[in-house]
Amino acid sequence: MTMSVPAGELGTPYLRFDLDGLDRAYRAMRDALPEARVHYAMKCNPARPILARLRELGASFEIASAAELGELRAIGVPAAEVLFSNPVKVPAHVRQAWTAGVYRFAVDSDAELDKIASAAPGAAVYVRLATTAGGSAVPSEGKFGVGPGAAARLLRGARARGLRAYGITFHVGSQMTDPGAWADAIERCAAVMTGLRRTGIRLAMLDVGGGFPARYDSDVPDLRTYAKHIRTAIDRHVPYPVELVVEPGRALVAQAGVMVATVIGVARRGGARWAHLDVGAFNGFMEALETRTALRYPVCDSRDSPRRDSFHLTGPTCDSQDTVRYSVPLSADLAVGDRVYLQVAGAYTTAYASRFNGFDPPGLRFVCSAGAP
Repeated sequence: MTMSVPAGELGTPYLRFDLDGLDRAYRAMRDALPEARVHYAMKCNPARPILARLRELGASFEIASAAELGELRAIGVPAAEVLFSNPVKVPAHVRQAWTAGVYRFAVDSDAELDKIASAAPGAAVYVRLATTAGGSAVPSEGKFGVGPGAAARLLRGARARGLRAYGITFHVGSQMTDPGAWADAIERCAAVMTGLRRTGIRLAMLDVGGGFPARYDSDVPDLRTYAKHIRTAIDRHVPYPVELVVEPGRALVAQAGVMVATVIGVARRGGARWAHLDVGAFNGFMEALETRTALRYPVCDSRDSPRRDSFHLTGPTCDSQDTVRYSVPLSADLAVGDRVYLQVAGAYTTAYASRFNGFDPPGLRFVCSAGAP
């Protein structure tokens, strides 16, 4: 039996990130879609060792701000390889990115076209198409995107403003478990491409976005299944060859991370057992709050006792919403000072973490487990 250690002496919480696990995830993506250029969505986890390893593996990157671009330039990523996919950008960020060498910018409005024409004259733009797909565990659509007619109009408007009508993109929603979700969006993109070709505009890029899932507490389809659906839709509908781009985030980093936490309190309330951890929704697991705990992280503990009991795992703050998971089977003798390991935690944990209520965000520790399953 593992002995308890007083809370505060373990240096928790921290995210233990396996860089070799990142290698495996990246290679799985490349093997599934070798014809696609991988642009990592760095918002998912912008830690510099992760960016550097992906750079070594041959990845490109997608950003939403000038600060993210600064991180990439610090490790030698050429700005020309970066996609600025945030459809609504800070004007000063557009100027900084353009000056640095970024030349491709996403848009979904006339105001954004005007902004780019002013701050980045002659730049290439790609329009964000709205999607109708549902079924993602972390819905992310609705804020951005336009219909096919508006997309075509914006790309024609880009040319009228002296910009290059470069491509079209979409996002089906984060943690999308339906591989068929891409098909409708690709067909709609193809219709825009066909219509534009009649007016003399030929696009160079089809960016099918991210949304590829990680395996949390249940199975998800293999990446090759997603690739088959994407490839079939392109072969069936896209009217001419274009550069294919994907923007994975979660699928590359989630399973490489384990959040190591310490139990700071145990209690029985209303017939339920609660384990209070030194990490919670506000300092690491905001997606638990976003999804009302529907995103279920696999969990185990340092005691690993054969006798089990059900626990609600909650965070250290005094906010009643600060809960990560409900009804998790853990060691029945779980006690203050024990460690709890929340797996598949490499995505959106340290990136989202705040100091709400004065609790520190998790640290980061990098390991290499070459050959590990």
